[in-house]
Amino acid sequence: EKDGYNHIYHYGSEGKLKTQVTKGNWEVTNYYGYDEKSKTIYYQSVENGSINRDIYSIKINGSGKKRLSSKTGSNSAAFSANFTYFINTFSNATTPPEFTLHSAKNGKKLKDLKDNSRLKVKVDQYAFSPKEFSTINVNGNDLNMWMIKPKNFDPNKEYPLLLYQYSGPGSQSVANRWNGSNDYWYYMLAQEGYIVACVDGRGTGYKGRDFKKVTYLNLVGLETEDQIAAARKLGALDYVDAKRIGIWGWSFGGHMSTNCLLKGNDVFSMAIAVAPVTSWRFYDTIYTERYLRTPQENPAGYDDNSPFNYPELLKGKYLLVHGSADDNVHVQNAMRMAEALIQANKPFDFAIYPDKNHGIYGGNTRLHLYNKMTDFIKENL
Repeated sequence: EKDGYNHIYHYGSEGKLKTQVTKGNWEVTNYYGYDEKSKTIYYQSVENGSINRDIYSIKINGSGKKRLSSKTGSNSAAFSANFTYFINTFSNATTPPEFTLHSAKNGKKLKDLKDNSRLKVKVDQYAFSPKEFSTINVNGNDLNMWMIKPKNFDPNKEYPLLLYQYSGPGSQSVANRWNGSNDYWYYMLAQEGYIVACVDGRGTGYKGRDFKKVTYLNLVGLETEDQIAAARKLGALDYVDAKRIGIWGWSFGGHMSTNCLLKGNDVFSMAIAVAPVTSWRFYDTIYTERYLRTPQENPAGYDDNSPFNYPELLKGKYLLVHGSADDNVHVQNAMRMAEALIQANKPFDFAIYPDKNHGIYGGNTRLHLYNKMTDFIKENL
């Protein structure tokens, strides 16, 4: 990342830099290997937009770059041992994963291996609203966003808005790929009359070093500011009911949704936090100190964005969920948050899933959890 973006560099055996192989305001996201015979490097990058992934080849001296993938979306490759062929896995927001065999020399497709056409036909029968990709200018940055609007959307009507985000360092929630498991839930909520949107704020990945590392020593600070500002801007749209904006997230995203509801209590009327961190003092050192250093060096970074330090800011409806056997984000995080809200005499909803870990699953657990969250949204947004 020495020039501001993640790139490939060629060093000699003695450790001396020979050349920077790839250059540009985009990131290399995977290195597949080097074919010594043709002096060619194969890699994946976001050169075609940070929400997309494409496969490229380039000579080790930085010349002769070729785009080997042809479709816009998420492409990944598995190369043969001698770099003669590769199997490409492709999907985008409207196309389930397709597997094709290609020539590594020029990317020419040689054979269709599997196209998931039956799945696409099945999903198309439900006539889901499309996931619309765009950017939203917030705090001086064009942030990637997707939005799912209700079926039979009428721009002259006002709709409630639910934001989803994760927001963790170097992560990406806005990507042009096939549905994640939660997307079907979002499509269902859209069918029920909700707009669902997701914004990747500062600190997330694939937009350069400075965009990602700006949150160093202050996790959840700028990220919260961006979600609040994005919600305020979306609330100004004619078709969004600014009095009915909610936010939800899991893990780091639960920390975020909690902070947004408290610090953005004039914007958000509802939040759901599943397995949230509520103090970085409770999280593991190998992750936390990478971004915040130690509590002794940076106490403000640990405490200024810890929501149980300002429970009096709660105004909206809040659902707090945790698994009692969470060995990643310990249930202590939820207990301290709950106790702070109780002592501040703030009403909230609380659900503990017995003996469940950070994933909160097993048997009917996920069904119960998503029914609970759906009911909470319908009752409070």
